[in-house]
Amino acid sequence: MTEPVAVTGLGLITPAGGNTGATWDTVRRGAGTAAAHDPALAGLPVDFSCRVPLCRDDLDRRVGRTAWRMSRNAVLAVLAAREAVHDAGLRARTWDGDRVAVVIGCGLGADAVREEQARRLTERGADMVSALTIPQIIPNMAAGEVSIDLGARGPGLAPSTACASGATAVAVARDLLAAGRCDIAVAGATEAAVTPLATTGFWRAGALSRRTDAVTGASRPFAADRDGFVMAEGAGVLVLERTADAATRGARVRALLVGCGSTSDAHHPTAPAPDGRGAEAALRTALEDAGLAPHDVDHVNAHGTSTLANDAAESALIARLLPHRPSVTAPKGVLGHSLGAAGAVEAALTVLTLQHGTVPPIANLDAPAPGFDIDCVTKEPRRQDVRIAVSHSFGFGGHNVVLALARAS
Repeated sequence: MTEPVAVTGLGLITPAGGNTGATWDTVRRGAGTAAAHDPALAGLPVDFSCRVPLCRDDLDRRVGRTAWRMSRNAVLAVLAAREAVHDAGLRARTWDGDRVAVVIGCGLGADAVREEQARRLTERGADMVSALTIPQIIPNMAAGEVSIDLGARGPGLAPSTACASGATAVAVARDLLAAGRCDIAVAGATEAAVTPLATTGFWRAGALSRRTDAVTGASRPFAADRDGFVMAEGAGVLVLERTADAATRGARVRALLVGCGSTSDAHHPTAPAPDGRGAEAALRTALEDAGLAPHDVDHVNAHGTSTLANDAAESALIARLLPHRPSVTAPKGVLGHSLGAAGAVEAALTVLTLQHGTVPPIANLDAPAPGFDIDCVTKEPRRQDVRIAVSHSFGFGGHNVVLALARAS
């Protein structure tokens, strides 16, 4: 059993809002954020998405003078990290930067830059390709820009485990703290991959909803008529500290990260293992790491992608391992699927559920599909005394990560 670590700060920038408070309010209401006719997707079979409600100029003004060199996913990461650090009551650049780790994951990274520069090369020649192309598209650069912005000189890592990247980052940060490699960890993930190529790729794979006539209701986790996810962007960052260190400085502790579990299906590049053994092992490992039993879980923040195979496998997992029917929510109904960022965003939302005793409803869901024996929260928020919660994240390549979190008091 690993010692719990304290979550002392949260930062969110999502399609539901430009900060944690706005995101939580929208998710708590269960209001879908998908919008039709995304200009970047014009002419594609699926042309709707969930975008952060801030244009690039607004984002750049918030970042300041260094924004010119950053890709969109790095900008989102920097803003979420700044909010998380401020929320933790810390002051960047006045701390001992050698003891601050930054672990920021991503799935696809700066796809918009890659696609635009490839178009320039093809249409206009090598001289028109930006000199910033490589610094912007390499997948570690969001972590790098956050480290630079915060003056954090400790371990800097950029996990990439597809749609589990954010949860992986949080788990790795916990391990760094446990190993004494840092005293503060700024951990999470970012993604800004709502681009023509990425969207078309997911469409061709059969993963996207095609509800072009009802886009706000397109993402419908665990519904009988679900038909895929909605492309989204965003960033989520948590500040983690050892509980003793947080207590010494008098920090507010939002929740405790008490266990982590990570496994691989070793089954298929994109499909979940039909028997769910890898995901179940991740959940069991997270609970064992926390010294908990399955019946201790009060709430599940589900991966809930709104795809046929993933929702079926996840609902079966929950019913099998947690037969006492803990409450289940799935934020992708509101936020769409922000790919690599999703696990970090959902970990932060799980912290807020623990802190406020409120489980947000699953957007666009009246009742789970027949045969899904799980207690989905629908239509309105549910007041609940949540003491222990788990957050599931699963990704292409068979990556399974589960975080177990506990109420702080």
